[in-house]
Amino acid sequence: MSAGLFITFEGIEGSGKTTQIVQLAEHLKAAGRAVTVTREPGGTKVGAAIRAILLDPDFSEMDYHTEVLLYAADRAQHVAQVIRPALARGDIVISDRYIDSSIAYQHYGRGLPLDLIIDVNEHAVQGLKPSLTILIDVPTAVGLKRATEVETDRIEQESADFHNRVAAGFAQLAADDPERWRVVDGTQPIDAVHRDVLAVVSGLL
Repeated sequence: MSAGLFITFEGIEGSGKTTQIVQLAEHLKAAGRAVTVTREPGGTKVGAAIRAILLDPDFSEMDYHTEVLLYAADRAQHVAQVIRPALARGDIVISDRYIDSSIAYQHYGRGLPLDLIIDVNEHAVQGLKPSLTILIDVPTAVGLKRATEVETDRIEQESADFHNRVAAGFAQLAADDPERWRVVDGTQPIDAVHRDVLAVVSGLL
């Protein structure tokens, strides 16, 4: 596929993914590794514009199919412009969310057909899959409390039932593919979560 390594982080709102990604990247860079840190949606200039639409609470009327297609459009640009070039350089690419988020949010959360989501995203990424996916696991109530302390975006404003379905979706995805997924307890202190993440990643380096 490429000389690099592709790692994705997944989890519900407020799970602590971003903090752990920053700490992992700093650790890898200190060890002399080339690292590209990115996110979805919004990892490119095009993606940033799409992200603004997707998360804007003023667009609460957005159709679920529109949502799926916008996420896939962001992902297509992201893979073409950021992820594949970085992997070709030999970088370790760490992405905050990838296709699994679309499955968790739009299939398990929204109830859209799984085949639809997979088909659209296969066109978007042309077969590019992560080598490792780390699920930062926290109870829904804990994550939402963290995520909504200041302000809320369109997704965060969804019901607790929706976010519970998303969390269950992530758990199911991890259970279905234990070779790629690793689950880390995100309720621990930040340093303890970081140690667990490093233990997982070290197996690939």
